[in-house]
Amino acid sequence: MTPTNGGLDGTVKRRGCACSKEDFLPEESFQSWGNYVKAMKQTGPRFINRVTTRSLDATELNEVKGQSGNEMKKTLNWWDLMWFGIGAVIGAGIFVYTGLEAKSSAGPAVVLSYVVSGISAMLSVFCYTEFAVEIPVAGGSFAYLRVELGDFMAFIAAGNILLEYVIGGAAVARSWTSYFATLLNHNPEDFRIRVHNLPDDYGHLDPVAVGITMIICVLAVKSTKGSSRFNYVASIIHVVVILFIIIAGLTKADLKNYSSFAPFGARGVFKASSVLFFAYVGFDAVSTMAEETKNPGRDIPIGLVASMVITTVAYCLLAITLCLMQPYYEVDVDAPYSVAFTAVGMDWAKYIVAAGALKGMTTVLLVGAVGQARYLTHIARTHMVPPWLANVNEKTGTPVNATIVMLVATAIVAFFTSLPILSNLLSISTLFIFSLVAVALLVRRYYVTDVTTTTNRNKLLLCLVLIISSSIANALYWALDGSGWIAYAISVPIWFLATLGLRIFVPQAREPKLWGVPLVPWLPSASIAINIFLLGSIDGMSYVRFAGWTGFLLIYYVFFGLHASYDTAKEAGEKKIENAKVDGV
Repeated sequence: MTPTNGGLDGTVKRRGCACSKEDFLPEESFQSWGNYVKAMKQTGPRFINRVTTRSLDATELNEVKGQSGNEMKKTLNWWDLMWFGIGAVIGAGIFVYTGLEAKSSAGPAVVLSYVVSGISAMLSVFCYTEFAVEIPVAGGSFAYLRVELGDFMAFIAAGNILLEYVIGGAAVARSWTSYFATLLNHNPEDFRIRVHNLPDDYGHLDPVAVGITMIICVLAVKSTKGSSRFNYVASIIHVVVILFIIIAGLTKADLKNYSSFAPFGARGVFKASSVLFFAYVGFDAVSTMAEETKNPGRDIPIGLVASMVITTVAYCLLAITLCLMQPYYEVDVDAPYSVAFTAVGMDWAKYIVAAGALKGMTTVLLVGAVGQARYLTHIARTHMVPPWLANVNEKTGTPVNATIVMLVATAIVAFFTSLPILSNLLSISTLFIFSLVAVALLVRRYYVTDVTTTTNRNKLLLCLVLIISSSIANALYWALDGSGWIAYAISVPIWFLATLGLRIFVPQAREPKLWGVPLVPWLPSASIAINIFLLGSIDGMSYVRFAGWTGFLLIYYVFFGLHASYDTAKEAGEKKIENAKVDGV
C-alpha cells in the first residue's frame, strides 16, 4: 500500500502525489503477478465480501477522506451554493432542448414537461440534501450509497456518475459551439470539421468545444472560492439575460400560438420530460461541495432548495415565452430563442440571447468540472480507481489530478459525439442514480443494525420490492405504448399501499440530526416512482449504450476495482457486515 502517516486526529494521510506505480496500483494484489493470480482465484469470496459490506458515516468522514493527503478548504456558504446550483443547471438544456422538444414532442405543453421534470428533480434534491448534511464529504451520491447500499452498488453508481459528468460536460461544450457561432452570425458547422469516414453521429469534430473545456479546466484547478466568484458574476449576468428574454419576449406574445396546447398528447409531454431532465442535471454537483461548506447543516438545504426553485420557475417562464412568440412547429431546434426574436422583428436581440446562453453554459461547465473532480477524488480514496486521483493539492486545496483527467475525457467525447446521443444517455445515468439515492434514503431512515428487528427488516424489504417493482411496471407499460388504464389501476395502488405500509408498519430507526427530508416515506417513494417512470420514455438505443457501459464497469471491477478496494478495506480494518447496514456516527 501507499506509505501513510498519521494525522493529529488519527486519520490516515496519504503521501503527496508522485507518478510511480505505487500511486496507481499500490495494493497488495498488484505487487506481483503471483499476488494478482492469487487474488483472481479469490474473486468469488472477495466479491461477496464487497457486496455485503457497508461503510460507516465516520469512515467516510475520517479514514476515507484522509486518503487525499490535504484537506479541502472550507470556504463556501449558502449564497455560494445557491449560485453554484443556478450556474450548474441553467445552461444548454433550456437554450437547446426547449425548442427541440416543443417542436417534436410536446408543443406548447413543453411547460408541463418542465414541471414534471422539475418535480422529479426537486424530490431528488431533498434526498441529496439530507445525505449531504449528514455525510458532508466530496463523494456525493457515491459516499451515500457506500454507507446505505454497500460497496458494489456504490461502484456501479460511481461509474454512471462519472459517465453522467463526462457526457453532460461534453453536451454543454457542443452547445457552447452552437451559440458561439450564432453570436458571430455563422452556422455551427462552420466551426466543426466534417470527417466522412466516421459515422455521422461521430464525424462532426468540434475543436471549439475542446478549447472551452480546457479553459474551464484551468479555472477549476485554481481554487474553489475563485470558481465560486466567477460563477457568481457570470450567473448574475445570465439571470439578467433570462429576465430580458421573458420580458421582451412576452411583449411579442400571441395567444393564438397556444390554440393547440398539447398536439402530441400526454405521451409527448412525458417523452419530452425524460429528455428535458437533462436541463436539471447538475444540482448533484453542489452536494459534492459539502466538504468545502462552512456550515453544512444550514447552508446545504438553503442553497440546494433555493437554487432548484429559482431554476424551475425560470424554465417554465422561458418555455411559455418561447411558445407564445412562435407557433411550436416553426421553432428552430438549434437556436430557438435567437430565431424567435428574429421572427418577431427583434433581430438585434438574438445577440443578447446568444451571449447569455454562452454565459450560462460556461458556468454549467465550470460547476460540472468542480463537481465531477470531487466525485472522482472520493472514489479514488477508496481505491476503486487509482489513488493518484485522490490527491488534493496543498496550495490550491483542489483535486488537481482528478480535475484534469475528467476534463480531458470530457474534451475527447465533446470532440467526436453529437448532442442527441449525449443527452439521451445522460438522462438514463442520472435517473438511475437518483432512484438509487432515494432507495438509500429509505434504507437509512428505516434500517439500523442492532436497532431494527428482523421482522421490521423483512417488512422494509417487502415494501421496497413492491415500490420498485410497481414503478418498473408503470414504466414498462408506458414504454410499450400501453394506452389502457387497467395496468395502472393495478400498479399504482400497489405503489401506494407499499408506501403506506412502510409508513404505518415499519418504525423509523433513525432520525436526521440536523435536517431531514419531510414526509418520509412519501417523498422518497414518489422520487423512485417518477424517476423510473421517466426512464420508460427514453429510446432503446440509449439503453443499449447504457448496458454496454455497465458491462465495461463490471469487467473493470472484476479485474481491478474489486481487489484494490478489498485490499484497502482489509488494511484499514473495515468491519464486514453481512446483509446489513452499520449505524452512522
